[in-house]
Amino acid sequence: MAQVLEFKLPDLGEGLTEAEIVRWLVAVGDVVAIDQPVVEVETAKAMVEVPCPYGGVVTARYGEEGTELPVGAPLLTVAVGGTGAPEELTEAAPEAAPKATAKDAVSSEYSGNVLVGYGTAGPAARRRRVKHASPTAGQTPAAPKAPVAAPAPVAAPAPAPVVAVAAAVPASAGPVPVISPLVRKLARDRGLDLREVRGSGPEGLILRADVELALAALERPVAAQAPAPAPAASPAATPAAAAGERIPLRGLRGVVADKLSRSRTEIPDATCWVDADATELMAARRAMNTAGGPKISLLALLARICAHALDRFPELNSTVDTAAREIVRLPAVHLGFAAQTPRGLVVPVVRDAGTRTAESLTAEFARLTESARQGTLTPADLTGGTFTLNNYGVFGVDGSTPIINHPEAAMLGVGRIIPKPWVHQGELAVRQVVQLSLTFDHRVCDGGTAGGFLRYVADCVEQPAVLLRTV
Repeated sequence: MAQVLEFKLPDLGEGLTEAEIVRWLVAVGDVVAIDQPVVEVETAKAMVEVPCPYGGVVTARYGEEGTELPVGAPLLTVAVGGTGAPEELTEAAPEAAPKATAKDAVSSEYSGNVLVGYGTAGPAARRRRVKHASPTAGQTPAAPKAPVAAPAPVAAPAPAPVVAVAAAVPASAGPVPVISPLVRKLARDRGLDLREVRGSGPEGLILRADVELALAALERPVAAQAPAPAPAASPAATPAAAAGERIPLRGLRGVVADKLSRSRTEIPDATCWVDADATELMAARRAMNTAGGPKISLLALLARICAHALDRFPELNSTVDTAAREIVRLPAVHLGFAAQTPRGLVVPVVRDAGTRTAESLTAEFARLTESARQGTLTPADLTGGTFTLNNYGVFGVDGSTPIINHPEAAMLGVGRIIPKPWVHQGELAVRQVVQLSLTFDHRVCDGGTAGGFLRYVADCVEQPAVLLRTV
């Protein structure tokens, strides 16, 4: 007889506690091999294909595409072993008949270590099978008697969410049937007692949609009692109360929002800027690229300049330990650079940028940029930066006041390089001019240090030969 094993969302590392289902790679009834990717999920830092450690027939999937699941929540169940159609198929996923029987499954039932934080050295515990009769038409499902351990399979139709009054589910009715920490947090933040909500999931499991419906029901009476607004001069001048698109701040966008807010809240930042004549730097790059060998990018040359400047001004390659009230100067330069992608703004990190050549920097920038565009950056590619380089000139703008990438201490912004009138060697000439801006944490240094750093960067841009004195 086949054994049904439950595969849960594994720990994806870097302290990530949840992931959003982007795309299912298998369907109910498909035969999967050990370590075969079964779902593509998006964490707050990267897109990841999750492999299944079991080989067999998929009997159920949990979560639609776009659903956010916490680590440890069930992803799917797999029937492994056996010589015929497993009995569990009809109970774990009655809504979908399998396309293959368990005899087509891979003989070995589980694999070794697959992802960070979990292993499958032994078979997982079998799911508890619960038989329950279908409610008659028009009846409301009974109140839950106990919490359940898994959400409903995606193919199983769920009844419409029902909001119960407080008297229908008394506070002494037992444990609240909700397993998602996100649902609990939403209710807690909005002051909603989950015991007053009747879930629409299996065995009364409370889903996010149930909580949102309950909150909407609670807000309607308040809106009805609000005083009517004064009549407007024109009906067209008053927008509808429900107008506008609501975009959830979750996933990558949510992490970016939290990080930027934290930076503005915690870091007393200041910005200074200077215009620089980049004509000689552009000429030096052309000379390097016409001499043969791999092409050198402008970003790589700016990274080299930043690394040398941080060596002279180590105060800006640091972070602040607020708990200990200490400034921590960091020994190596791990250079982040801002990259705009279809998923939003990300900051990949070039490790040990201070020891790399211009060719090595160019190659690493290219690799990380392509990974960012493809959505395949790993959490390790996006963490550990000590200083950020932001080339916003690619957007056709001259200047900006960057927000520091917390917990770093500074960010250098580079505007577009364009021909401008400039006094060169005592005469007016057309030169390639760029605006450089430095936003820094005023706790780690004063304006003199920040100004010295920016002036050194500008000198290297105007006269690349300055770098030869530090090589």
